[in-house]
Amino acid sequence: MGLEVGNIIIEDVSFGRQTRLEGRCLIVDPTALGDFLCRRDARLRKVDLFWAKKGESTRILCVKDVIEPRCKVSGDTTGEGRIHILKKVAVITCGKIIGYQEGIIDMSGPGALYTPFSQTMNLVLEIEVKKDLPPRQHEEAAREAGLAAAAYIADTGRAVEPDTLDTFADLESPAVSPELPRTAYLYLLLSQGLLHDTYVFGEDAKRKSPCIIAPRLLMDGAIVSGNCVSACDKNTTYHHQNNPIIAELYRKHGKELNFVGVVLSNESARLAGKNDSAAKAIELIKNLKAQGVVISKEGFGNPDADQMMLTRGLEQAGIKVVSIPGRTAFPNPWPMLPRRPRP
Repeated sequence: MGLEVGNIIIEDVSFGRQTRLEGRCLIVDPTALGDFLCRRDARLRKVDLFWAKKGESTRILCVKDVIEPRCKVSGDTTGEGRIHILKKVAVITCGKIIGYQEGIIDMSGPGALYTPFSQTMNLVLEIEVKKDLPPRQHEEAAREAGLAAAAYIADTGRAVEPDTLDTFADLESPAVSPELPRTAYLYLLLSQGLLHDTYVFGEDAKRKSPCIIAPRLLMDGAIVSGNCVSACDKNTTYHHQNNPIIAELYRKHGKELNFVGVVLSNESARLAGKNDSAAKAIELIKNLKAQGVVISKEGFGNPDADQMMLTRGLEQAGIKVVSIPGRTAFPNPWPMLPRRPRP
């Protein structure tokens, strides 16, 4: 079986007495949703909800995660069946965890050019937890609240006919010309402890990788972000749900290349862990008989070492590498600003 992805294009959002879709307007009952989140998790003390829309004079501070609302319409297995997505909508979790972290989203002004979420209609959850909750419990409660809220509002689109429907089949079906270059994707995930973690099927990425994984599973929400720091290099759950590299490799599959699969690997904080993960990931790439590899990383600083180790090892094995830096390029707004005289 393949994965069907139905996209429901949301045109407007508002608050109301009942969470529902009216045409392509998403209406959310903030009291009902806040109460639902606090009932499902006793660690939460209060959840306040706000809408933040494109062009508003709004700054969202202490951003923890961003999640795209999705619901499973059919199929019992990740990567199979059908999902419906509320496009142009995002759920954003924010609030204090341990200390004030640096995730910022500006909905207008020069800062808006640096984030794709200035273009989405954002349901912002300001989360407060019970007093003296341990840091790991605090992070987990906030992370799970965002996922639960996204699932809650996504359910409004369960019975709605989507605006577009895409199907992603197994990579082996139909058969691909053997003359096309065998190309793999090496997907590095931050996995360095509290506020620097990523989860694969609900488990720490260090325990689940390196491994070979079907790209359809990743498109169906297999990866969740627990990375709450370094705003300029933070991959949110939304980014993992909408990985552009996987989408582009699928688009070129059978035409310009043979997309043979994805290898997940982790970015350890220790040199021994980096060496071990790199060696295992390279071996898995060899098992896929890949002739070329695209590598993406998350974070900066010591994750650059993971990327360089993998690039060197793969090239030494005769495999061509395209290595993508962690930062996403957005237009630079500063030249548009008037020059200020030096003091």
